[in-house]
Amino acid sequence: MSKFNPVAAPHTHSGTSTTNIMYLVVLALSPAALYGIWLFGVPALTVFLSCCLSALVTELICLQLQKKSWQLAVDGSALLTALLLAMSLPASTPWWVAAFGCSFAICLGKHVYGGLGHNPFNPAMLGRVMLLICFPVELTNWQAISIPELSASGLVFSQAWMGIDGVSAATPLADLQQISQWKELLLGQHAGSMGETSALLIALGGLFLIWRGIIRPYIPCALLMGLLLPASIAHLINPNVYASGLAHLLSGGAMLGAFFIATDMVTSPTSPRGQILFGAGCGLLIWLIRSFGSYPEGVAFAVLIMNASTPVIDHYLKPKVFGSQSVFKRNKGAQ
Repeated sequence: MSKFNPVAAPHTHSGTSTTNIMYLVVLALSPAALYGIWLFGVPALTVFLSCCLSALVTELICLQLQKKSWQLAVDGSALLTALLLAMSLPASTPWWVAAFGCSFAICLGKHVYGGLGHNPFNPAMLGRVMLLICFPVELTNWQAISIPELSASGLVFSQAWMGIDGVSAATPLADLQQISQWKELLLGQHAGSMGETSALLIALGGLFLIWRGIIRPYIPCALLMGLLLPASIAHLINPNVYASGLAHLLSGGAMLGAFFIATDMVTSPTSPRGQILFGAGCGLLIWLIRSFGSYPEGVAFAVLIMNASTPVIDHYLKPKVFGSQSVFKRNKGAQ
């Protein structure tokens, strides 16, 4: 009898890879990112390019120091981190601030823990919180939109769109109680970070990821409901103090957090029950921080806090092992 030496485990492969997943997420984010550049112009493009270039350079340096292949720098993970961080920043953010935040996210948010798959916190949100603490003025200077106008001679680009004499404006998060322009919130035609550009485009991108099976709907649905329910209840009790649930959902980075940030496979729980608890916790924390905290936005803080709880959630809400005694008893009782 000849000896059989299997070269690899006898498992089927779905055909997907980390690189494919990363670039599909980037593709889903691209419409909202391009729309943000259309609304804010050259300053927004500068922020995107600064984040992408600094992410690539920092990734290559970290891989070189760890003696890993440079090809890992183009697996899409660094690009996705750069894109998420850029979309969470105001368009008026200085290029060097954006570059510093992205380098921090890649180096200390990702590689210091061992690289992709080992980081306990979402790198983009770690960079966002660091920048907010270190550069509060730059990260709360919201640029007003400056959409190019169509005339008989063609498109007319304003000086603000070209990055000259930009005008500051208040983000809707600064006064949620007064929000009534739902169309502006849905289409993102207001001051804010580039991730607030269009709740509609971001939601469509998230639905695309669910359709392709990249993410599951547990976290997005739980996060949105965890934000909607307490906001709606508080609004019913005192509408003069608390904004409506719909205002919370469509403003700020709620949609971006629900579909693209909280769903990070590395930093979120693995079981359906764990993901529901994780998403609901994120939504509740976002509402609490927005309503009672010092900062008008709470997505980054909420996600990082729940990232820290992921190991505990996975420990207590892990699925039963197939063939275990509890599963056997349950199946026997069902018969």
